[in-house]
Amino acid sequence: MILFGKKQKKLLSDAHLLGQWGQKQCEKFYKVKGFKTLTRNFACRTGEIDLIMGKSDGTIVFVEVKTRKSEKFAQAESAISYSKKLRMTKAARLFVNKYKLENNPLRFDVVIVIPNEKGKAEIRHYENAFVPL
Repeated sequence: MILFGKKQKKLLSDAHLLGQWGQKQCEKFYKVKGFKTLTRNFACRTGEIDLIMGKSDGTIVFVEVKTRKSEKFAQAESAISYSKKLRMTKAARLFVNKYKLENNPLRFDVVIVIPNEKGKAEIRHYENAFVPL
């Protein structure tokens, strides 16, 4: 999705809209690679996972999406703290237990999405970004 003019201004001024846009761009990125969306915004008492994607070989991928309008002040990767990884790991365990997926390979990815000056998504994908804690 390419944004121009008023739409891009509105998107860049609203953090919630920007986050939703980034998550959609990330989901499209995975779908092009042959993944299926298992769920979006999986939330439980221990944490939240932005996207959970399934690969045809049975691999379950837990995705943390970080969308930023720019990285002028800090790299988006710096927002993935130890406590965030811990909460994500706990939420993933709950998801795996709930849907009886204990025998499936698991992976934790981080995807950074930043709109460029033309309104197109620039994506940085970190496959196996961290090991479950």
